[in-house]
Amino acid sequence: MAAPAERSAVRGAVRVRRGASDVLTAALLGAVAVWALISAAAGGGRPEGVLLAVLAVTSGYVCGRIGGSLVPVAVASVLAVVGLGWALASGQETFGGAAVSAATPPGDTGAVTALLVLAAGAACCAASATRRAALRPALLLLAVVIAGVAGLLGSVVGLIAVLGVLLCSLAAARTRHRTIALAGFALVTAVVAGLSWSVAERALPEGLSVALEGQLTQHRVQLWHDAAGLAREHPLLGAGPDRFGDLSPAVAQSIDSDGKPHSAPLQLAAEQGAVGVGLLALVYGRLLYVLGRSPCSTPVVLTAGAALTALAALACVGNALSFTSVTVGAGLLAGLATARRAPGPPPVPPATGPRAWGDTGTGSDAVRSARA
Repeated sequence: MAAPAERSAVRGAVRVRRGASDVLTAALLGAVAVWALISAAAGGGRPEGVLLAVLAVTSGYVCGRIGGSLVPVAVASVLAVVGLGWALASGQETFGGAAVSAATPPGDTGAVTALLVLAAGAACCAASATRRAALRPALLLLAVVIAGVAGLLGSVVGLIAVLGVLLCSLAAARTRHRTIALAGFALVTAVVAGLSWSVAERALPEGLSVALEGQLTQHRVQLWHDAAGLAREHPLLGAGPDRFGDLSPAVAQSIDSDGKPHSAPLQLAAEQGAVGVGLLALVYGRLLYVLGRSPCSTPVVLTAGAALTALAALACVGNALSFTSVTVGAGLLAGLATARRAPGPPPVPPATGPRAWGDTGTGSDAVRSARA
């Protein structure tokens, strides 16, 4: 009797730890929403966009956890197909000749690229999680098709990102230690964020700065300069959520600007100050930590981590997180990769003797008496 009791105690301790971890994650997301309200109250901003993003991520994460607990492969496959279809619907006008690239004017470009990355990540997660050998090649083929769609849309960045997620998924199948890989993902994100900040502050060597500005376009670099200037003027509280478009000279000079600096860290630094940037870094770090402690297999965890890291890199140099479809998809993928499978029904003991017919023991006593 000691062994079952010990296993029950261990399962209870695991549930308590996971419950505490979920509470901490929820508290961190709540802090992001509360700080947006504080910054808006101090600077007269409009926090609705931040609150909607927090709600989208939270709802997506909860749905991903539920779906990953019950039918993870099916949910991941549906997410891949829906993400691909949504990206095609958002970028359908590019088939007429316009290309989705860094040089395209602000619009749905960030959403198209981000949705393709999330769709590829979901397809690769489904391929890693399925137990049906015949289904795995089909799911990997879906990821290849998503990469082909990125190429057809003219998104070089999207094509590279999707192929990177696919290669990471294939390499993750032979990886046993997820911690080093997740640390590498964090380093990649930090490097991209540091480069974008260096461009905004004009801190790079002239040759490298000119090369990057040629890829990013002069307008986007000017937006980053304005965001860095607002961050210096309002270092703690920021200028207020959704006020960058009102205060940026580059936005005022452009007729097709969406009023955003096209960089999530720079936007938070300008609108919500250092605290906003710190909360964003904590959310991303918490995501990687939860992935590291996930009960899912290492290939699934690392594939999702690669897709979410690619999304984070895109958010550092674009407006990917400005779209609700992207934030919901990111939450869904994160929830799928951190879900614990629901326990199946307890095994039925083999039917022996009169108990198979519902006898409570009288028949067994009669047999023992006859044998005596």
